[in-house]
Amino acid sequence: MISTDILIIGAGPTGLFAVFEAGLLKLKCHIIDALPQPGGQLAELYPKKPIFDIPGFPSVLAGDLVTNLMEQIKQFQPGFTLNEKAETIEKQEDGTFIVTTNKGTKHHAKAVAIAGGLGSFEPRKPIIEDLEFYEDKGVEYFVKDPELFRDKRIVIAGGGDSALDWSIFLSDVAKEVTLVHRRNEFRGALDSVEKVQELKKQGKINLITPAEVTGIRGAEHVEELDIDHDGGHRTIKTDYFIPLFGLSPKLGAIANWGLEIEKNAIKVNNALDYQTNIEGIYAIGDINTYPGKLKLILCGFHEATLMCQSVYNKLNPGKKFVLKYTTVSGVDGFDGTRKEAEKQVVKAIE
Repeated sequence: MISTDILIIGAGPTGLFAVFEAGLLKLKCHIIDALPQPGGQLAELYPKKPIFDIPGFPSVLAGDLVTNLMEQIKQFQPGFTLNEKAETIEKQEDGTFIVTTNKGTKHHAKAVAIAGGLGSFEPRKPIIEDLEFYEDKGVEYFVKDPELFRDKRIVIAGGGDSALDWSIFLSDVAKEVTLVHRRNEFRGALDSVEKVQELKKQGKINLITPAEVTGIRGAEHVEELDIDHDGGHRTIKTDYFIPLFGLSPKLGAIANWGLEIEKNAIKVNNALDYQTNIEGIYAIGDINTYPGKLKLILCGFHEATLMCQSVYNKLNPGKKFVLKYTTVSGVDGFDGTRKEAEKQVVKAIE
């Protein structure tokens, strides 16, 4: 059983920033996320796309924002349960919660903050006969461990950042990398497109466009793929097929937790603390809804801050917390670090 003060469901930017705000209040956090790495959409869908509405950053790459948030919360030592979905929740007699994932991992928390963005993400799967039979038998929707593809032949399908970035990365790992896209044009970062072009010239990436994978064959594991290419047909041998067509957001099991739902979002009390209709369960970020709701990262940061203040007050009734600006008070991490502004030199003027 993993025990924590606040269990955060969702490791996107809002969930990550909540760890920092909770840490300032000496509250411990643990995060559950269905994806194999923190960052949510920012890490999985568009890590190299710039974001323009983060205060203080005229432009910041989505992946860099995730890296910065992870660095910011490191001092508060959050725990992570990744590649698992929050499946069930049980409220205990003392008002605490036990949340169990689809893989049986149990978490005991004094409060729960649902920060799942648009919901749990499931891969968008191509319509190919017998596709599900080959899942975990050569069909992979995420690159969880690049070493799985060491000295193997792989085919990646897709035209976005994920398909480009993994083609580039795995060109130094796999025996053979083939990138298939239904168009000649790619919707990804320019430097990634240019890098793939260069690797194609070097013979490290086979590029097949415009094309589409239409069939899979193999006894107990993927062995061959059928590809419709520029009006013709071809078959290529491969060990792995990795379709990277983005993720489809769904509320998933959270929709069955007795929360008040409106248009696939969780209704909250925005006049106070973003708490749901169940006391002790909050919803912050894009997954919640209330009058005037804006689905912006900076709004999620604000909601996370007020949520943490509410949890602190509930866990410490009657104890007055004096809010101090971090510019004045500094930041004391759980790891023993102390971060504060340099003191100005005090000197008399003669």
